[in-house]
Amino acid sequence: MTEHSLWRFSRALHRALSERRPEDLAALLDDDVDWAIYGPIDMFPFLGARRGKAAVLDVVGQIADNFQVRKFERETVMLGVDSAASMMRYSLTAVDSNKPISLRIAHFVRFRAGRLLSMRVLLDSFDLVEQTLGHPIHLPKIAS
Repeated sequence: MTEHSLWRFSRALHRALSERRPEDLAALLDDDVDWAIYGPIDMFPFLGARRGKAAVLDVVGQIADNFQVRKFERETVMLGVDSAASMMRYSLTAVDSNKPISLRIAHFVRFRAGRLLSMRVLLDSFDLVEQTLGHPIHLPKIAS
């Protein structure tokens, strides 16, 4: 039995982030990779949609420049033949402030010939913004 593409990609991504070497991820990306991390783009410009290997490598570099991954744990993983989905919890450190950040994400990936073809990441952006700002966000009541 061969190893699922998710495990190779996951190891390479975390190594690229930890060592700040996004180019090491290039061999595992499809040339037409479609990548999106949904969240507050105004606050975190590296979030949002990207297409193509060069754009994805650039955004991985931006993430590595802003956050250091201290720890991550997979809560749930579902594997298909050329796809996978998981819920994960990350412990990060903001590089500029040394502030710890806890983040929960869901990601959905598809592979073609062992290379990442598509990735969608949903993150708990409300919690991320509160942690980054250092205080709770108080929203007005919408209805009583």
